[in-house]
Amino acid sequence: MKRVLIAFIIAGACAGAFATQASAHHSFAATYLEDKAITIEGELVQVLFRNPHSFVQMTVKERNGSQVRYSIEWGGAAQLGGQGVTRETLKPGDRLVISGNPGRVPSDHRVRMISLRRPSDGFGWGTRPGEVVD
Repeated sequence: MKRVLIAFIIAGACAGAFATQASAHHSFAATYLEDKAITIEGELVQVLFRNPHSFVQMTVKERNGSQVRYSIEWGGAAQLGGQGVTRETLKPGDRLVISGNPGRVPSDHRVRMISLRRPSDGFGWGTRPGEVVD
C-alpha cells in the first residue's frame, strides 16, 4: 500500500514538473463569420478599452428604421496603444463607419472589427499595416 501511495506521489510530482501553461486565446472563427464582411454606420455609445480585447458599443439605424445596439470587438488596450489609439481617441456621440466580420448569431449584433473610420475628421484604423485585431 505504501508503494502505491509513493508511486502516485512521484507521478503527480513529475506531471507537475513537466506541465506547461495552456494558451487561453479563443478562436475568432467560433464567434464570427470570417469569410463575410459587413459595414455598419452609427453613433458611438461606449468604448470598453481593456485587455485582452476592447469593445465599441454603437447604435445603428437598421433598414426597417429601428435602432439596434451593436457590440464590436476590437484589439486589446495594449495592442491598440502601440498603434496610437488611446482611451480618449473615440468619444460618445462620434459618428463611425465600421467594417468587420459579422457574428455567427445575427440577433447578437456582434462584429469583429476590420476597419474603423470617423468621417468628421478622417480618423481611421485598420487601413495601415499592423492594424489588426489579434
